[in-house]
Amino acid sequence: MLSKGEIIMRKLALLLGSLVVVASASAKEVVPAPVVVEEAPVQIVEKEVIVYRDKEEGFRPNGFVDLQYRYYGRTEKNNGESDKDWNGENNHSRIQLLGKINVTENQAFEYRARVFNDLDKETGLQAGDKDTAVRLRYFYNHGKLGDSKVNLTSRVHYNDGGDSQELEYQARFNFAEYMFNNDFVKTTDFTLAPKYKYVWSDDNSSAYDNQVGLEFNSFYELPWGFSHELNVYADQHFFGKGKEITTRDGKQDDNFTVSVEAYLYHTLPLYSNDKLSIAFKNEGGFDTWDWSKEKEFTAATESAPEHEDDDVTYQAYLLSTVGAEYQATPNVVLYAEAGAEYRNWQITSEKSASNWRWQPTVWAGFKTTF
Repeated sequence: MLSKGEIIMRKLALLLGSLVVVASASAKEVVPAPVVVEEAPVQIVEKEVIVYRDKEEGFRPNGFVDLQYRYYGRTEKNNGESDKDWNGENNHSRIQLLGKINVTENQAFEYRARVFNDLDKETGLQAGDKDTAVRLRYFYNHGKLGDSKVNLTSRVHYNDGGDSQELEYQARFNFAEYMFNNDFVKTTDFTLAPKYKYVWSDDNSSAYDNQVGLEFNSFYELPWGFSHELNVYADQHFFGKGKEITTRDGKQDDNFTVSVEAYLYHTLPLYSNDKLSIAFKNEGGFDTWDWSKEKEFTAATESAPEHEDDDVTYQAYLLSTVGAEYQATPNVVLYAEAGAEYRNWQITSEKSASNWRWQPTVWAGFKTTF
């Protein structure tokens, strides 16, 4: 028979066992089994990026060619006057070939050839029935001078005028970027050019003209279709034998001269579409105003009294035309203009240049760029 103490120990053991069983069951219900989530590995794929760029083209020669035919009619006259009383160059034509080639980024070549033809033997050209003039110019752009905005260009000029030839060098300093550039005035050219020129006759005799001088060229774009050009030429002449100036005091082997060109241009558009444009154009001014230190003197003859030239002479003119341009292709333009020129022609003395006459003119041609 169990004692009282053993009975109590057995009851305690049964109670503890029941608590352990209940605790285990409760733990299984409350705590869920762990869930294992497998993440897929992250893969970074880099795609090759292709960048397309326009191929940089190097410099290629470019320029233009302009071929023009021009007709000059008869200068107006009053009753009893002949054509030559006002203008010796009447009723004649001119064919002109003009062009420019930009050979490299800093070298350019310009050419101009003119052929004049007399269409009326009674009036004729002053220099003959047929004249030819050729002008060639080579430019080398040296670029800006140091840190300044002054551009330096060398120019070599050759001209064959028919009875004489000339060769000239200019160092052209362009100050345009320092001049007026705003909404009203834009200076596109403001050049000072010290120069040397040698002029000789076609017979290669000693009748030459050495010239040292300074040239000023300027061009301005103005509002409302206007533009302005002003050029000044100052030259000291040294003449060879046979080229001297005859004055009242005898032969003079040197002279100083100044010539001024002053032009005002205006273009008024009248009509335009994708290919055709028509405009009314006007230009005028001094072409040229000339001053000479020495006055040439002509002794009296049986048919004419003695005569001394003025130290100041000038021609003033107005040219009004209506012009049309047609864009035949992206690189070819056809053009034509017709109008008249009002000028004091041969009577150029400052004291007597008070009468002007009209001369009709018309021209046509084409210009192609490349």
